[in-house]
Amino acid sequence: MSKQFIIVAAMLSVSAIASAQDTYINDRLTATDDVNGSARYVGMGGALGALGADISVISSNPAGLGLYRKSEVGFTFGVVAPSKTNGWDASAGRTYGERLARPSFDQLGFVWSMKVDNDYLKYFNMAVNYQKKANYNYGFYADNRTLNALSQMDQVTELAQQNGFDTDYNLAGLAKDQFLDTDASGNVLDNAYSGENSAYTRHQRGSLQAFDINVSLNVKDRFYTGLTLGIDNVDYCSWSSYSEQSQNAAGVFGDYTLYNDREIDGVGVNVKWGAIVRPIEDNPLRVGLAVETPTWYRMKNSTLFDITNDVNGVRTDTRESYLEYTVRTPWRARLSLGSTVDKTLAWGVEYEYANMANTIMGYPTWADDGYHNSFSSSKDMAMNQLTKNTLRGQHTVKAGLEVKPDDAFAIRVGYNFVSGRYKDNPTFDQFNINSLAMDYQTSTDFMTLGATNIVTFGLGYKYKKFYADLAYKYRVQSAKFYAFDTSFTDPAGSFAAANPLLAGESIQLVDMTLSRHQLMLSVGFKF
Repeated sequence: MSKQFIIVAAMLSVSAIASAQDTYINDRLTATDDVNGSARYVGMGGALGALGADISVISSNPAGLGLYRKSEVGFTFGVVAPSKTNGWDASAGRTYGERLARPSFDQLGFVWSMKVDNDYLKYFNMAVNYQKKANYNYGFYADNRTLNALSQMDQVTELAQQNGFDTDYNLAGLAKDQFLDTDASGNVLDNAYSGENSAYTRHQRGSLQAFDINVSLNVKDRFYTGLTLGIDNVDYCSWSSYSEQSQNAAGVFGDYTLYNDREIDGVGVNVKWGAIVRPIEDNPLRVGLAVETPTWYRMKNSTLFDITNDVNGVRTDTRESYLEYTVRTPWRARLSLGSTVDKTLAWGVEYEYANMANTIMGYPTWADDGYHNSFSSSKDMAMNQLTKNTLRGQHTVKAGLEVKPDDAFAIRVGYNFVSGRYKDNPTFDQFNINSLAMDYQTSTDFMTLGATNIVTFGLGYKYKKFYADLAYKYRVQSAKFYAFDTSFTDPAGSFAAANPLLAGESIQLVDMTLSRHQLMLSVGFKF
């Protein structure tokens, strides 16, 4: 335990994000492994792909809006908060996650239902909806009193020695220019610093938002189909610091702190198509199918970073790392079943698959006149190969149940299981890949996410044309975190050769449990 960076973090939706445009941040910023939307949708665990008739299925199965027979307007708001966990270990130090309870505006939508006087086409419906897909807000702090003489800057030393890797826009270039030790010949020293204590802090805010536009059809009350155009908006901001007490090669003891202030903005576009069929005429059983295209994102990253170094008595200048890049998420496919029993019970189950290894990163191309070509990009082959080596297919299972004691009241329960999308032994050797993104690497921390379990509970009330729904959601997810990689996998093996006593030391991935609570209320009007 003393050799690990022990951390217990509290989060709202996503985990710690390394400050680089890489596999890990692309995955976290675009992840949709949560259930969000209207309180009825959340209360049933989002398992409405075949049942439909809820505004939030606009993003999971567009055909579900074809079951509307009345127009509707509704909105959802609530409070989201992580579980707070404290820990103390005499040798390892202390860790805690912050309870960042915050209000959240989660959904606002309108459905316009039009009855059609036709033997085949019964209803033609149109809808628009805003829905929050993920919350980025969280914060945590951790200190570690045992580093086993390892240092974050040992890793940065290695990075600085990679030919062509150190630039004015990344951590390796800053460290090499400002404070890495060298020998009499000017060669960069391995293990220039012997770490003793460290502290890590991160605060972040923002969200992934979806704006959806839908058209749907009801054909003879037996077949329903719909199409949704989705526009995603990424709004992310973070502040982090990593501090370490260490000695340099001359035996001088002191502190250094790495700061990162970061903003990422982005816009993405996708299309979703869905269908629902009642295969048996006199049976309410419904089968749903939906396909979602990749989301094509254009991202802009801006990071201010610097190092305060008391070991060498140097305060570095603040530098900015700026990069525009593209991300294309994988295709998604969903299959769902649902049915009703009289007017007292409804149930639904849903399965989704997406191969996360097919996430593609690239960079916008430039025209001869110096402007971006908005519709084309060049692929980052090295980063995309790392993604294939790191991520895998993700399976999502949803189940939901609604019981109505009478026409006015409803009780709902739901459950989600989302498999981990990282391979069992993911690689962290991204610093040595030939990727343009590594020229903009400003931090060294990593986190991989494991399986997610979500339990939901909801209540509903309807009075004439007015309705109000309440939902509670508890989300728990496993994860692994470490502040820096000590595998030192440079081709020449210079670190191991120069430091044989440290060659076998490593900061291990730390098992974590991330959990949060959310309470939401939906109100609406049908007419």
